[in-house]
Amino acid sequence: MPLINVVLTLVVVGVVLWLINAYIPMQSTIKSILNVVVVIAVILWLLYGFGVISGSGSVHMPVIK
Repeated sequence: MPLINVVLTLVVVGVVLWLINAYIPMQSTIKSILNVVVVIAVILWLLYGFGVISGSGSVHMPVIK
């Protein structure tokens, strides 16, 4: 996964989440739940993308060369 794709995806997700939080009226509890769900989803996506978590459920530590 190229680093530029990771950075662009994180920027887009951050801007979309900011726009939702700023301009869509919701209760603060719903906003908090939405923020937590998005952050967890992004962390899982990064872990899958860098190969720390595989699709089989086993955890692999990346090898530093």
